[in-house]
Amino acid sequence: MEYRNLGSSGLRVPVLSFGAGTFGGSGPLFGAWGNTDAAEARRMVDITLEAGVNLFDTADVYSAGASETVLGHAIKGRRDAVLISTKMALPMGDGPADWGTSRARLIRSTDEALKRLGTDYIDLLQLHAFDATTPVEEVLATLDGLITAGKIRYIGVSNFAGWQLMKSLGVSERHGYPRYVAHQVYYSLAGRDYEWELMPLGADQGVGALVWSPLAWGRLTGKIRRGQPLPEGSRLHQTSEYGPPVDDEKLYDIVDALDQVAQETGKTVPQIALNWLIGRPTVASVVIGARNEEQLRQNLGAVGWSLSKEQLETLDKASAAAAPYPYFPYQRQEGFARLNPPLV
Repeated sequence: MEYRNLGSSGLRVPVLSFGAGTFGGSGPLFGAWGNTDAAEARRMVDITLEAGVNLFDTADVYSAGASETVLGHAIKGRRDAVLISTKMALPMGDGPADWGTSRARLIRSTDEALKRLGTDYIDLLQLHAFDATTPVEEVLATLDGLITAGKIRYIGVSNFAGWQLMKSLGVSERHGYPRYVAHQVYYSLAGRDYEWELMPLGADQGVGALVWSPLAWGRLTGKIRRGQPLPEGSRLHQTSEYGPPVDDEKLYDIVDALDQVAQETGKTVPQIALNWLIGRPTVASVVIGARNEEQLRQNLGAVGWSLSKEQLETLDKASAAAAPYPYFPYQRQEGFARLNPPLV
């Protein structure tokens, strides 16, 4: 397993990490992901640790805290061998203090997460969304206090816009608060929007990407193909409205390219999609999930080999999208391109 520094921090993380969204799954969204119990979760933790994957990602909103609870049971007795990442900010109830990143909410939510996880510290705490109702200074001052208290060690964000992340980094620099070192983002062959604004920001500011839904909400598993209905067991029957939008014809072109590379390499379609992501700039770790041991072992096979230059070009061509403004001039005019050379 390869390990990389998370952004500009000293925290070293594996290029694959395990997403615990299937642990304790309940409700229309998380129940469709999976409902792994404590015994199954412990077995999956065994397998990932054997493979060198020691970073486990969860969130308080995953099945109303059940994911954190099951993960806590699964790592019991081996806390020093694992890294825990959890997220908070999204609503956990209907009350006025049940959502957001106010000082009161962050302190209470951190204490509740620690209790569910059965630990006294969180390696990486990420804000699950930007809270426009709370001053950035209040958020960062609170996170600074939680770090000082030893309850969290590193901080990051998830699903922030470029200006929201940059504003936060500027406040950290101005006041001497800790900086965000991670940004958990949606990024896949079927969704490359991350590359336009957030990737250059991450490269410039030392913010590493933790990639969620690297298989485009289950669309890059190799089971969804042109001219065929959704497989009966696909979670897309219940959860497509929650996931990122994908143009069907574009998706089929990408799957065709993945099929071609799969035939050339002897690897599976998901393994190729994951391996492509591992090689992208600023990506520190790709968060994989699994409903069962078979899926987990297949996803773990995405490391330890490389795609050729020609195979990368095949995937890049099939997945390329038109640049939005103000980025398209950089692609079309030599003067702009010289001033703003691409990262990829």
